[in-house]
Amino acid sequence: MSGQHASTEVATRAAAIVQDMKKLEGPLLPILHEIQEEFGYVPQEALPAIAAGLNLSRAEVHGVVSFYHDFRREPAGRHVLKVCQAESCQAMGSDAVAARLKQLLGIDFHQTTPDGAVTMEPVYCLGLCSCSPAAMLDGEVIGRLDADKIDEIAAEVRS
Repeated sequence: MSGQHASTEVATRAAAIVQDMKKLEGPLLPILHEIQEEFGYVPQEALPAIAAGLNLSRAEVHGVVSFYHDFRREPAGRHVLKVCQAESCQAMGSDAVAARLKQLLGIDFHQTTPDGAVTMEPVYCLGLCSCSPAAMLDGEVIGRLDADKIDEIAAEVRS
């Protein structure tokens, strides 16, 4: 599929999502979530269709996408690792967990390994405060992270 064809296809699908959802109260965030669900990220090519469909400027739509860290602007890796950075997890050592994972994977938050294996993102509460520090790998929560679990996670996403 050529770049222009893919771009047109993204814009067409984004316009259809906007059309389906624009009658919602405050439709922009639900539309962005649906687009991310559809494509795995919010493609730049979708922004004009969203703006036109909601009678917003592209800058307004871009501002919302860039403000909320949950929206990706590039495709994620095969694995998505979310490391909790909320107060309870920080009190129990999540900064050290994140630092170790960054070292093992060679990436920072909001980055994907060059081989496309894993994207690491901060998250601000997984609801596992009693099991801090916590993370989520591909939708599966992991509590009481320690050195062994950190090494296991790094090995799993690299295999």
